[in-house]
Order: sequence, then C-alpha cells, then structure tokens
Amino acid sequence: MTRFAILPSPLGDMLALAGTGGQITGLYFRDGRRTPAPELGWARDEDSFEPLSSQLDAYFTGQLTHFDLPLCSAGTEYQRRVWAALAQVPYGQTVSYGALARQLGNPGAARAVGLANARNPISIVVPCHRVIGSNGALVGYAAGRERKQWLLGHEATRPTEPTGQTVNDTTAPAGEPPAASERQRCALL
Repeated sequence: MTRFAILPSPLGDMLALAGTGGQITGLYFRDGRRTPAPELGWARDEDSFEPLSSQLDAYFTGQLTHFDLPLCSAGTEYQRRVWAALAQVPYGQTVSYGALARQLGNPGAARAVGLANARNPISIVVPCHRVIGSNGALVGYAAGRERKQWLLGHEATRPTEPTGQTVNDTTAPAGEPPAASERQRCALL
C-alpha cells in the first residue's frame, strides 16, 4: 500500500510517497508537472514521514547537506543509474547533463540523461536540481526554474561541509524487506 503525506517547505507543499517497505518512493512539489494525484487505496500517514520531514527542515534551514533516508525509485535501469549518479553530486555543486553522461560512460547521451533527470521521483533528496546546461544555464526542472534557481542559491550560501550522512545507497532499511512485487518495480538507491 502506498502511504503519503503533505509536507510544507519554503517553496510550497510537497507530496511524499512511501511503499510498504517504508522506503521513500516519491517527493514532489504539489504543483509540479509530474506530481501524481493521490489514488484510491493510498493511506495518509504523516507520522511515517517524520525522518523525511525532519531532514527536509534541516536542509532548508542550512543544517543538513546530505540526506540519510531509505529510498526506492521505480524506473528503467538507465533511469536508476542516472538517479544514483545524481545522488553523488555534492551539495553546493552543479554538473552538466553532458558531464553526467560522460560519467555514466556514454558521452553522447546528454539528452537521455536530461530525460531521466526529468523523471526523478524523489526531488531534493536525489538532487536533480544540481544538473545544469553545458553553458551554465538553468535548463529544465519539473517543479519550475524559479525553484531550481532558489535551491541552487540556497546551497551556494550555506556551508558545504557535510553535516549529515550520505544517502543510503547500498542497504535496505532496517526491518522487513520490501515485498517481492515492490522489489521488482524499484531499486534501492
């Protein structure tokens, strides 16, 4: 069952989603282009999202530069590779679509990186806002370029020394592993 919560942020309310295993499966600005609408069978559960809410608050107040949350992103193998690479872009830094494509071993795939970046279901935590055009332009952001500019400005004015832990990218969260159907549709970042 999908659980959800509406979380406040300085940039507007966000829709948070989690699967049965407790992993965060989505974080969207409510008025973003790719934000899913709540569906029948989804359960509103604000309490389950306390770790995410606390870490977002710390991020927005400049006290956290790395998130430490269990993540589970549904996507193609290539999309998941791009999202894993996004999770490694340091706080306060940017990377171009082309540079990310070269890092993934396919220098001609800047457009494919851009398409995968646009489908990132876990904004801010998986920092798709840190990807820019090769000329430094703030191109594309599903939640709007104004938000992208704000996020990059926010990170540029904060200390860049990590005050949190890195994204949990190799282990499943404590407790029960995700159900078999969930393991098949997503990969842990």
